[in-house]
Amino acid sequence: MWGSAIWPVTLECGDLGLRPIRYRDRREWTDLRIRNAQWMAPWEASNPLPGGDLPSYAAMVRSLNQQARQETALPFLITEREGLRSAPAIAGQLTVSTIVWGSARMATLGYWVDEARAGRGIAPTAVALATDHCFGALGLHRMEINIKPENAASLRVVEKLGFRDEGLRKRYLHIAGQWADHRSFALTTEDVPEGLLTRWLART
Repeated sequence: MWGSAIWPVTLECGDLGLRPIRYRDRREWTDLRIRNAQWMAPWEASNPLPGGDLPSYAAMVRSLNQQARQETALPFLITEREGLRSAPAIAGQLTVSTIVWGSARMATLGYWVDEARAGRGIAPTAVALATDHCFGALGLHRMEINIKPENAASLRVVEKLGFRDEGLRKRYLHIAGQWADHRSFALTTEDVPEGLLTRWLART
């Protein structure tokens, strides 16, 4: 089983944090998703089964927590502190999923960020924090991010962080009601011997 240094864990860089998602975050998370519904609609994962719906918030958290116990996922919320006396607010979500052990030692990372906070470096910093944690604490070797070619904002994130473009995956994920092509980006530990966060902060 994972130790406490791996999960549950809180990761921080300045006012930005990554922490485990909780049941009691439902109201704040739901309000944020409602405000961002139009912003996220073109990139929203959907259920390919006929008449299938996405899970409720509670079902999502339950499933993510089960995956964490099985050591196949790290379900984080992205938080931002907006003042010295304020509690961190939810700024988005980041999930490390499909963790594979054995000879592969790899994972897939996905994220979304509040539209009102986009363009301020939150997403690349969060991705760098999570990737370093996976490479360091978990001992993973490869991190992969898959993005729709039309998602310019997410493409800028992986480009800023130096993820390698490994080509197109046809009809890779069910997004917004249809199977969608994705571009696959990856980093391995050899690509960032100094750590991804260190490299990213040196550029900002």
